[in-house]
Amino acid sequence: MEEKLSPLKIKIGFKKLFDAYRERLDSTNALIAERAKSILAIEKKYPVLSSGIESYEGVEELHEPIHQVLEDLFSEVLSNNEIKIATAPFQERVLRASKRYQDIRNVAGQDFSMELANFSEDEYYIMACSIILANYYGYSVDFRRPFYYKIPDTNGIIRSYRVLYNGDFVSVEKGEGAKEISKEDVEELLDNFDNVSVWKEKFPPNSWTFNGFVLANMYDATIDVTLSNFKEGLLEIESKDDKFINRFQEIIRTIFNAPEIMVGYTIYNREEKSFCRPPKMHGVQSYILEGAESQECKKALCDHSYHVLFDEHQPITVSNVSKQLRKNTDNVLLNKLNRQHVESAILVPLVSGKQLLGMLEIVSDVPGQLNSINATKLKDILPQLIDSLRRNNERWNNEMELLIQHECTSIHSSVNWRFRQEAARVLTEQENGISASFKEIVFENVYPLYGQTDIKGSSEARNEATKQDLELQLRMVKKVIGQIHEVEPLPIYEQISFRIDEYLVEVDNHFEVDSERRVLNFLSQEIVPLYRHIAHKSERSKKLVASYHKRIDVEKGFLYKHRKDYDDSVSLINKTLAHMLDKKQIEAQQMYPHYYERFKTDGVEHNLYVGESITKEVSFNKIYLYNLRLWQLQVMCEMENKFYQLKSKLPVPLDVASMILVFNSSLSLRFRMDEKRFDVDGTYNARYEVVKKRVDKAKIQGTDERITQPGKIAIIFSQTEDEQEYLQYIKFLQSKSYLGEEVEILELENLQGVTGLKALRVNVMYHKTKEDDTLYTYEDLINTLKN
Repeated sequence: MEEKLSPLKIKIGFKKLFDAYRERLDSTNALIAERAKSILAIEKKYPVLSSGIESYEGVEELHEPIHQVLEDLFSEVLSNNEIKIATAPFQERVLRASKRYQDIRNVAGQDFSMELANFSEDEYYIMACSIILANYYGYSVDFRRPFYYKIPDTNGIIRSYRVLYNGDFVSVEKGEGAKEISKEDVEELLDNFDNVSVWKEKFPPNSWTFNGFVLANMYDATIDVTLSNFKEGLLEIESKDDKFINRFQEIIRTIFNAPEIMVGYTIYNREEKSFCRPPKMHGVQSYILEGAESQECKKALCDHSYHVLFDEHQPITVSNVSKQLRKNTDNVLLNKLNRQHVESAILVPLVSGKQLLGMLEIVSDVPGQLNSINATKLKDILPQLIDSLRRNNERWNNEMELLIQHECTSIHSSVNWRFRQEAARVLTEQENGISASFKEIVFENVYPLYGQTDIKGSSEARNEATKQDLELQLRMVKKVIGQIHEVEPLPIYEQISFRIDEYLVEVDNHFEVDSERRVLNFLSQEIVPLYRHIAHKSERSKKLVASYHKRIDVEKGFLYKHRKDYDDSVSLINKTLAHMLDKKQIEAQQMYPHYYERFKTDGVEHNLYVGESITKEVSFNKIYLYNLRLWQLQVMCEMENKFYQLKSKLPVPLDVASMILVFNSSLSLRFRMDEKRFDVDGTYNARYEVVKKRVDKAKIQGTDERITQPGKIAIIFSQTEDEQEYLQYIKFLQSKSYLGEEVEILELENLQGVTGLKALRVNVMYHKTKEDDTLYTYEDLINTLKN
């Protein structure tokens, strides 16, 4: 049978399983004894099941008896819960599988190849050799890297399934061409894990015979993999360095299952071309430096180790230092390790991109405990380790900048000066031995500006797209069922069509939050399994099912047409408007520096804060506030035009409505260290945040009409002077043909905790294209676009 190149010739056999049943023939439990007799009767009828099957065709011919022999190992009661298969090593051939495994495999698709993650062809070969060493010779060769299958689920998410193998039913025997393996051979192999030619010389291809099968139990370890200690941040910035090295050493000891292991680390200084001890990392040993503070790299290493570590960027493993030293008495590195009572070691160059950061040193006083085989355990953690050390190096090189990042996350350039100022204070006090921490930063007397361009009726549009997709998919299913019924007139097909009609009525007339879930459950749990059955009935059935699947989104597992159009439309609107606002902001910062942040939801919203405490210099005048308010109103008009020039290109016709919130008083802006974000400070100022969250849903007093409407900009305020100020801006922008003549002065209904709000609402003038000088009202533009 076809298989990966391996020292093992694979036979599928069940002798050890039959032997286990033979031991139960004399059981006092009649059921067990009877069961053993029935299984052994199968062995008698098909003796090749004991001697071993050598071809795929042979396995296929004996599918039914194999299924029966394995029945006790696959409890039907647990089939929906266990992820389990019976198989042979290094092959995709599955002898029997639990229902849950079959469901997972079917979701992945027929073209999906089940391969162990992060395993090369050479590693497969060496793992097979390790099986021989363990099963035939009894050598404890530690190849216990976790095995994972990475399989996509119904949502297209790659999930990691940890595989646990049971080899109780395996036997390994010498075949033609097999070589005897001595203790010296094993020692040579331990130092040559990455040299597959050595392994192939000791274990020629197909020179050993594997007879049996393995059980593979799997469990979903996606969370464990995703949230591993290294991915949470192996070298946490906030951790003290002396605690870090202890924690990291314990992690390495756990990985290698060896409490004797010690860990060292050496920094590489590119300018000096030397190794040096990490600054301020108390308690960190360096076995390369052997107690020195620094040393030139070529003097610290022998020629061979320097070439491997620096030129090839490959690790070095020494499984027996004393033995190697007897052969190379003048070797600089071996003598250093020997003087420090190191008997086995792994030295790993830590490289980010092409830049060498330093050396990870893992050592043990036990010969053979560290070797080229278990060094591969580092393969899965090195990316996280290197990334963490890169961040640590950045801290050492620029402590002040990294302190700001730690305390305050991403900071807008307009306020970065204040955070650098605070970082300098903290670092200065710490240098002087004074305990210091980052204090909350407050910008007093700043004026807020808030604006949003919101997609109107986004929830309704999303629901309508969902309804259209569900209805279309249900009708597609009904059509296939009807055609199948013509060929195979079973009553159950009529009943399925009846249920589909019920779902169509529900979707069309009574669509609720739970409707989508119920329909998708019906499709995935009943229709998909039925289609798998139907597809094997006839060539016509197969074509009908294939035609259906062509229209289904493979990654999502359902029809994704109208919803995709909706999602693409929202994404295009957000991307276009956000890009325009960001570009305009660059110009606005040149007028006068101010704090700016922007968010994308169902539309685009932004916050601006301006004041002397932000700009640092004593230069603020209210004229800059007025200028920014006028700029904001003008940009909102331009964003409206940008949207309506885009509207005809949208897959789904959507509208937007724009709003500006005016806050008359200045307030305090505080950076919350615990939440890593800016927030208004004080109880009275919090009213501003409350209004922001609620005002876009507000209605005009005495009506059911929302204040925000397509084709108009709503300016919300509470003070008379704000009304007069914005009427002047409106009049100016009318003269520039940004705004129309329809100006409304309105009172808003009271909101929870907020009263006395008013609004100016003015219509926007549109240009159909950038080059078009003709002005349109909203109604004119919509009519033009329709035509």
